[in-house]
Amino acid sequence: MVRDAQDTRRRLLAAAAAEFAERGIAGARVDRIAAAAGANKALIYTYFGNKDQLFDAVFDAIVVGTVEDVPIDADDLSGYAGRLFDRYQTHPEGLRLAIWHSLERGGTAALPEAVTKANLDKIAAIEAAQRAGTVSTRFPAEEMLMLILALSVLGSSEVVPVWPGKDGLAQRRRTVTESVALLTAP
Repeated sequence: MVRDAQDTRRRLLAAAAAEFAERGIAGARVDRIAAAAGANKALIYTYFGNKDQLFDAVFDAIVVGTVEDVPIDADDLSGYAGRLFDRYQTHPEGLRLAIWHSLERGGTAALPEAVTKANLDKIAAIEAAQRAGTVSTRFPAEEMLMLILALSVLGSSEVVPVWPGKDGLAQRRRTVTESVALLTAP
């Protein structure tokens, strides 16, 4: 039987994303990841090094996927926040992984290179919009980005599990986008 290394790596990453999202880094087990992926546990170490490096690979893939699927539009930051909100609804594991990263590695832990690059690109886009006068200069671009990201997360059911009313999801999304519109208005 011929082994497809790319397919095996993809299955391991998918299984690891589910395991880490549910149990965090410390609670995740490589034997469960391997079993869920239908792969030999030794392949995790061959392809990724160790459990922490596997988490980094999963986290990088989630971040890159989010950046590709939800590119920033500095001329429509409320729309960007809404699309992030939508992404957290359809891919809650990304938010869970970010929370686990923060909890288990601490706020001072270095972020993966993909996260740092994505954030620098977003900051540059916001700075350009601020120079053009289309986005408020009330806060520096770095703080503006963090506020937008925080607002989009606060609307997630992962963070606020119950929102009153029959239109809870739509209302949460509207709250996020309107808050960002007010925050960023020049």
